Amino acid sequence: TGIDVVVRVRAQQGRAIPAVILTGDISASTLQTIESHHFVHLDKPVKLAELAAIIERLLAPAESAAVLSNLDRNIIFVVDDDPNVRAAIREVLGGDGQDVADYASCEAFLAAYTPRPNACLLLDAYLPGMSGLELMRHLSDSHQSLPAIMITGSSDVSVAVRAMKAGATDFIEKPFGAAELIASVQHALALSHDTGMADAIRLDAQRRIGELTPRQREIMAMVLLGNPSKNIAADLGISQRTVENHRAEMMRRTGTKSLPALARLALAAQQG
Repeated sequence: TGIDVVVRVRAQQGRAIPAVILTGDISASTLQTIESHHFVHLDKPVKLAELAAIIERLLAPAESAAVLSNLDRNIIFVVDDDPNVRAAIREVLGGDGQDVADYASCEAFLAAYTPRPNACLLLDAYLPGMSGLELMRHLSDSHQSLPAIMITGSSDVSVAVRAMKAGATDFIEKPFGAAELIASVQHALALSHDTGMADAIRLDAQRRIGELTPRQREIMAMVLLGNPSKNIAADLGISQRTVENHRAEMMRRTGTKSLPALARLALAAQQG
């Protein structure tokens, strides 16, 4: 089969050559095999423009060979299916002196990726094919340590929480500014090089979370799962006003100004 051919060519070449599998077979076993090898999957009939665009994106990493071979410099891997977003991120981070290699899909990234120092991964949570969360879990299961920042929507705190539990260092919400992007990347790179810094952040987070009452910690956990105040009130048998008061006090005691900041603090306290 076509899948067998690609597997053999990869074995002979000793590297994960990017591959596109065209098929009309949508059986669960075939799709699982395609996913397990990180192939790009297209259903027949395929539009020529779509196929050409995918091939162009898969070949793009080869053009960045000089960048990828320089192990002394920082490199930021960007995974996003929107070419305009990738271009904007490349411009911002390139202007900050970072090398950037970008990919349109998780499959394309995995096909080209080789573990290396001084690297950071910046990826969208919502991608066609393998999602950002699935990629994080794959890297974690493969014991590949790569600082990662998840890009989420403005109300996707629960997604951000799952991403950080899967190994992401941080998350940023769309739309984000250049200063926020640069700060997040620099923070992730610094953490990967300085374990003492990570320990200090964890201890500070644990101290601040420790200021909360048991009820406030209970409500915080429910909030970070994406539950609205009225649902929390119903589950706990208290008024919505009481829940809102607890939430306000949680923010005051922890010194956080927003729900994403509270999520970062709570997850930092659990790391390590």
